Amino acid sequence: VQLQAFGGGSVQPGGSLRLSCELSGLSLRHYAIAWYHQAPGKEREGVSCISAAGTTEYADSVKGRFAISRDNAKNMGYLQMNSLKPTDPGVYSCAAELARCDHLLTLYIRPGNWGRGTQVTVSS
Repeated sequence: VQLQAFGGGSVQPGGSLRLSCELSGLSLRHYAIAWYHQAPGKEREGVSCISAAGTTEYADSVKGRFAISRDNAKNMGYLQMNSLKPTDPGVYSCAAELARCDHLLTLYIRPGNWGRGTQVTVSS
């Protein structure tokens, strides 16, 4: 099983990015997909999660700005990031687990496989 996040880059404050999470080796259909953010020098934190049923959850810091989605047919997850702030930069990683989104976002359950992350930079 391999996970890879991509789509990061450098944008100005207020800009947008769309991150993608690609899973290979098994079907995403029954898994929750979670996105995590690790700012420089800080612990990894949960950003957003979408359950297998399509229910979404967000950290307070990104509510109203980020939107998570999934495409089971393509085995992909996505994170649309809008109105990016100087507090958003860092490495974004995705995970796919048979777990509740609230457990994944709070890291009560730590994913066994983070996959390769993607770097996001926000600067003017």
